[in-house]
Amino acid sequence: MQPNSPWRNSDFRALFTATSLSQLGTNVGYVAVPLIAVSALDARPGQVGALATLSTAAFLLIGLPAGAWVDRMRHRRVLITADLARAALFALIPLAWWWDALTLWQLYLVVLLNGCATVFSDVGAQSVLPRVVGRDGLVQANAAVVSLIAVGNIAGRGAGGALVQLLSAPVAVACAAVGYLASALRLTAIRRTPASAGTGQATRLSTQIAEGLQHVFNNPELRALALTATLSNLGSQIINTMLPVLFIRELGLPAGALGLFWAVGGAGLLLGSRCARPIAGRLGYGRALGLVGLCLAPAGLLVPLIDRGPWLWLAGTGWLLALFKTGMDNVLGVSLRQRMTPDSLLGRMNATFRFLLTGALAIGAAVAGLIGELATAHATLWVGGAVLTVAFLPVFLSPLRIRRDLPESPAGKDDDGADQRTGSPALAGANRPVAETPGLLSGPPSPNTDRAMIK
Repeated sequence: MQPNSPWRNSDFRALFTATSLSQLGTNVGYVAVPLIAVSALDARPGQVGALATLSTAAFLLIGLPAGAWVDRMRHRRVLITADLARAALFALIPLAWWWDALTLWQLYLVVLLNGCATVFSDVGAQSVLPRVVGRDGLVQANAAVVSLIAVGNIAGRGAGGALVQLLSAPVAVACAAVGYLASALRLTAIRRTPASAGTGQATRLSTQIAEGLQHVFNNPELRALALTATLSNLGSQIINTMLPVLFIRELGLPAGALGLFWAVGGAGLLLGSRCARPIAGRLGYGRALGLVGLCLAPAGLLVPLIDRGPWLWLAGTGWLLALFKTGMDNVLGVSLRQRMTPDSLLGRMNATFRFLLTGALAIGAAVAGLIGELATAHATLWVGGAVLTVAFLPVFLSPLRIRRDLPESPAGKDDDGADQRTGSPALAGANRPVAETPGLLSGPPSPNTDRAMIK
């Protein structure tokens, strides 16, 4: 094991294991919940779109203030509470089904509240990791987490499709609840984290939110990362929302086939995350994002060709390549934005990104439902594929296009949490690695998962 490996850090190992368990729950639920709506409750395309919209609407409703709140709270406590809430909410679905009382409105409420818990989980995860493992190895750590998310997409969604097909969708949702509960228990092994520096309780919430927005949008590189990631999530969600309707209702394929198609995307995410560091080492960090995006942009237009037979394989190849780019973007983009942000702004920076990125998921789901109602599922996929094709442009047309190296640590702070201008220590633990040999990591989707999506 390398001396600076994150695996030498016990807190990192606990966080990584907990993330593995929550990712299993997230991906099983990702397959099972819409299939309950389609197969058990006979939901129409517009209702499936509404379900997906509500699952991410919380980021639009509370995403920005959540960043300020997380910057005031202990991140470990936030993560544990969020997982316990998600476990309880997902457990309600199979209970209502077994009592023959499940309705679409109950599904809507559960996914909305689950989304609120996910807001705090996602923002807290991406904010705690630089504290747990230090900043110098963020790329290595981000690659580890994105690889985990990709494996979760492959195993979790594949398992989700199989569980739905062999047992039932409600049983699969019960398994997802168990995954969240196990994650919460594992998170208790992490040592307690302090509240962030620079977030006095007297500061107005609106002022703190504005500081996070200004930090992202006044920086041309962060702004380009945010816009490209937003477009990528918008296109992916338009496609993902209609896939259950297309596979089950229009093509008559089994749930296992849908899980396999999503697993192919997870394989692309895994390959992208593993190739991110060597490609960035050869081309440069920003240049890799722009050039790979340019080369793989047409892949998004292969996905709408999905049909039975060879067309299914061609569409799967396009989906794999599109998610390869997403895997690279997650590793390099998250590393870049974490290195550009001081500790006191991490929660608000991450919340701003999550507001935009997951807000794009909510809008994409609504757009998919609307187009699906007015036109066809295939037409919806063409719209999503077109958005994916142009998503690389903000980064390609920004100063990131010529960036070769990661930026230095944020101005005024070194990696030990000391103020470089005065030499005085910052808040204890605010920026210091917990273990003696710092590793690196970046937080997950989520969903949406930050879901095969940009984080």
